[in-house]
Amino acid sequence: MEIKQALINASNNLKQNNIENPIQKSKILLSSIMKVKKEYLIIHDKDELEENILNEYQKGILELISGKPLQYITNNQEFMKMNFYVDERVLIPRQDTEILVEEAIKECKLNAEKKYKILDLCTGSGAIGISLAKIIKKSEVLCVDISNDALEVAKKNAIQNEVKNIKFCKSDLFSNINEKFDIIVSNPPYIKEEVIKNLDKEVQNEPEIALNGGKDGLRYYKEIIKVAHKFLNKNGKIFLEIGYDQKNDVIELLKNNSVYKNIECIKDLYGNDRVIKTM
Repeated sequence: MEIKQALINASNNLKQNNIENPIQKSKILLSSIMKVKKEYLIIHDKDELEENILNEYQKGILELISGKPLQYITNNQEFMKMNFYVDERVLIPRQDTEILVEEAIKECKLNAEKKYKILDLCTGSGAIGISLAKIIKKSEVLCVDISNDALEVAKKNAIQNEVKNIKFCKSDLFSNINEKFDIIVSNPPYIKEEVIKNLDKEVQNEPEIALNGGKDGLRYYKEIIKVAHKFLNKNGKIFLEIGYDQKNDVIELLKNNSVYKNIECIKDLYGNDRVIKTM
């Protein structure tokens, strides 16, 4: 079968099964399997696909229809213009989370000569911490997660992106941490328990441990806010990603602990409240 016909068949199949962006996904999947850029598919659209490639492609299309995220099939997600390995052990990094990274970078650039110590809580794939370590070259970054599986993926991504100014630690939030930092960043699980079962099929295939924020979605914010200030150096800053509707709840938690000052909320590119900055 020619590349062009395989793409047409695949995108039609995805469309009939109500899969979003069927044309784009069919191209990304095939280019990943063939290990070529998407442009190659256009230039070589008359080329015949080898049988093993076609079989793998058709299998991947069926996985997409079943609800498996494309990123888990291709084992790749772009974040901060870097490529990250992802599989079922970790949450897929979102573009929204780039705002969290960018705000932390802005803070570091206020004193370009300083060697910042940065803590990334609930690191998952390591996308946040690795991006900061890569961009803020003088920094020392510690990535923490309760999941050994997640830490394996994060370590793999550090090697893949040639980042060396980074360490990893298994810890339930701050339980195994015994040092202080200039910046603490976290994108903790923040979806309400009852909401998870109503999420898109693809999202439900991501690890629940990385999604479930408890009954009110605030479980991890409460735990972080309770003690985070004890792990900050003088003039340190905290950056927390939040759900679009959690601004007031998280700010109230911070205000109830009188130690937190200068609380600020930053919106994402879509105008949704996305990051809380404090201290």
